[in-house]
Amino acid sequence: MAGSVNKVILLGHLGRDPEIRRTSNGEPVASLRLATSETWRDKLSGERKERTEWHNVVIFNEGLAKVAEQYLKKGSKVYLEGQLQTRKWQDQAGTEKYTTEVVLQRFRGELTLLDKAERETPDPESYGTTRTRDTGDGYGASRDGASRSPTGGASIDDDIPF
Repeated sequence: MAGSVNKVILLGHLGRDPEIRRTSNGEPVASLRLATSETWRDKLSGERKERTEWHNVVIFNEGLAKVAEQYLKKGSKVYLEGQLQTRKWQDQAGTEKYTTEVVLQRFRGELTLLDKAERETPDPESYGTTRTRDTGDGYGASRDGASRSPTGGASIDDDIPF
């Protein structure tokens, strides 16, 4: 069993269009503002209440950053998985500042577009991956869903009777 887990799962709507920057070697990095809301009914007044949380999301995964750039816009509904990371910097006055972000790293993270309008567009697989889940070990699932073995071939499940 792992000593600790750092995993964030969010389902929400973008509060603005993705902001795309490029690293020094030209790879895209996408920044998103994602809103998640919860609603409840106040026990005393019966009034419907809502609380919205805003999350800063940074995508370092090149394929997912390209998908964000091409397909996401303000209001898009997305599901994502990433990790919490806090970074520190100094402002111009020398004051230390901190921010906590949900980060989708190069070989970790998942992004799924959930808008109905997205389903009516051409098959996303013809443009690139809209969902990726990679543990960084070089193995994982292929596009057809077959698991890959360390040798690169699809695992053989033909002998399983069920």
